[in-house]
Amino acid sequence: MHRKIALKPIALVLFLLSMVSYGKDQHGHEEPNTGKTTEAEVKEYIQHHLKDSYDFNLFSYKTDAGEEKHIGFPLPVILWDNGLKVFSSSRFHHGEAVAEVDGNFYKLHHSKIYRVESPEGEIIEDEHQHPINERPLDFSITKNVVMIFMMFALMLFMFRRMAMGYKLNGRMPRGMGRFLEPIVLYIRDEIAIPNIGEKHYKRYMSYLLTVFFFVWIVNLFGLTPIGMNLTNNIAVTLCLALITYVITTFSGNKNYWKHIFWMPGVPVPMKIILAPIELLGTFIKPFALMIRLYANITAGHVVLMSIIGMVFLLENWLGSSLSFLLAFVLAILELLVAALQAYIFTVLSALYFGMAVEEHDHH
Repeated sequence: MHRKIALKPIALVLFLLSMVSYGKDQHGHEEPNTGKTTEAEVKEYIQHHLKDSYDFNLFSYKTDAGEEKHIGFPLPVILWDNGLKVFSSSRFHHGEAVAEVDGNFYKLHHSKIYRVESPEGEIIEDEHQHPINERPLDFSITKNVVMIFMMFALMLFMFRRMAMGYKLNGRMPRGMGRFLEPIVLYIRDEIAIPNIGEKHYKRYMSYLLTVFFFVWIVNLFGLTPIGMNLTNNIAVTLCLALITYVITTFSGNKNYWKHIFWMPGVPVPMKIILAPIELLGTFIKPFALMIRLYANITAGHVVLMSIIGMVFLLENWLGSSLSFLLAFVLAILELLVAALQAYIFTVLSALYFGMAVEEHDHH
């Protein structure tokens, strides 16, 4: 197994100072040759950091004997393969072993579970290096799923405490409400009302508040040593964009659909040409939402982890120190990006809702 770089941004940046001499262990001896270059290990670690996983691997280290130790805990694996199969992800031993369950054998390959023929079975690939082994239906509780459950509990706790504070303090904020109220009022006054209008904005406030705090907080969690990068999973951003699309579609009034299929004041030949384009635009808008959030968060993590990896590639103290300083500055910038992406997603969602419920007076 390759040597894990350890931890994750922002706490990772602080940990790196003690690991600048990457090629030596704590006693000054050379690390065992793993057959991989440092560049390859850095690239592999970045790819590992961006993927979902079946366990929490906070960090890892090597003992004096060269044995790699992982610090974390496993999660439940739930498969449907001619029946329900439930077992702990610890059976995979971080991808090094084949798990046997009720006579079936499963192997972890690139963060996905495949069925193999025996305990020594291998993943068979085609000429394009795509696995051809059968994949069971996977309903496992992965790290990203745990993060979603945590977000549900955290947001329920936050807003329940806020509501109870108003109730017990004569409709005046106290405690957590003092922090949340300015943000809620900003979303109402600067996002919802200007884009949706005073007549309809209340219908959408619950969703706008939910999506803003959800995206913001999960982006912040992605910068912690826990390293749960929920919004750089395109399935998550797809679901968020799909919810916005469904709300927009079912909220659309007759004016909204009329401006899509039969635009007022436009010559009939142009209406026939523009109608398919306008209809396609209703799908492009949520697609842009999905890609914008996914690409920005993923790119931020890739750039930050790449600069952190330079600490291990540059073997002199000057280059490592400069890389550390740049990584620290970018980590601070990522805090701004976390809030900015939540703001953009909320603003665009409110804009689409406003377009759907806008009322037109045609003369």
